[in-house]
Amino acid sequence: MGPQFIATAAISGLLAVVFGAFGAHALKARLDDYALGVFETAVQYHFTHSLALLAVGIIALQYPGIALLRSSGWLFLCGLLVFSGSLYLLALTGQRWLGAVTPLGGLAFIAGWGCLAAASWKLLP
Repeated sequence: MGPQFIATAAISGLLAVVFGAFGAHALKARLDDYALGVFETAVQYHFTHSLALLAVGIIALQYPGIALLRSSGWLFLCGLLVFSGSLYLLALTGQRWLGAVTPLGGLAFIAGWGCLAAASWKLLP
């Protein structure tokens, strides 16, 4: 799964930069301060967890048999889609109910970091 996570992280990082630039330039005049803040939060978590996914992919190249690494990568990817995705949609559409979905993505991020921490214990001598 290492190469797949690396490729996915690269595409996700690319999108984080594109969305960040889009928010800073195209949306700045169109969104109110609240919506712009929500969009910026989505970009921040999107970029941070793209890097986390990249790290998982790189580690998985060296240790491909650790299931917790696969779980961590999938959880980071789910978190990206649910957390950042719901915030992007909330900012762009104003549909407040999307804010109720966002914590599920946050839980996926937390679980992803937990799996990565647990996997690191397996790597200790």
